Amino acid sequence: MFVIGEAVIDDAAGRASFCCDLPACRGACCTLPGGRGAPLEDDEVLEIAKAFPAARQFLGEKSIRAVASAGLTEGVKGDFATPCLEGMECVFVYFEDGVARCSFERAFERGLTDWRKPLSCHLFPIRIRHYGKEFIRYEMIEECAPGRRKGETAGIPLREFLREPLIRRYGEAWYRKFIEHCNSRTEP
Repeated sequence: MFVIGEAVIDDAAGRASFCCDLPACRGACCTLPGGRGAPLEDDEVLEIAKAFPAARQFLGEKSIRAVASAGLTEGVKGDFATPCLEGMECVFVYFEDGVARCSFERAFERGLTDWRKPLSCHLFPIRIRHYGKEFIRYEMIEECAPGRRKGETAGIPLREFLREPLIRRYGEAWYRKFIEHCNSRTEP
């Protein structure tokens, strides 16, 4: 483990190779069983409320009914998450050619909203846990094996694949320090 600013980082997050392979995994990270969806930062509850009207058009009736009855988020301050349908996929998922995709991201890509998606989704397979400090760890789930293979084959480090969301969370200066640290640890 190493520390950059206020973040304690799992060594694997700086060493791993990764690149999402949606045709192979089918968007499995959005459909994992477990009952709770994506962890949310407290300020993202408002972002979801603002972006939902733009994202709603991409959802099926089942998701729209679930949101109408249960709401856009679940949990309490410091522990919010997106709701799930029947303990599986995130309520904000739509399917395209059998691949789970995010309705918020689709609305963002079409210029309908300026908010992309929950930070925890943007950062996956990295997860951030709060224990006084922020702990960044690489979550190696079986469903992401195709992404690990693709990253290794293409030579794409996880830290570069997640450049945009890491900068979104920590800023450019932090990211430069993170990359410098990772590069110094991999050089002979």
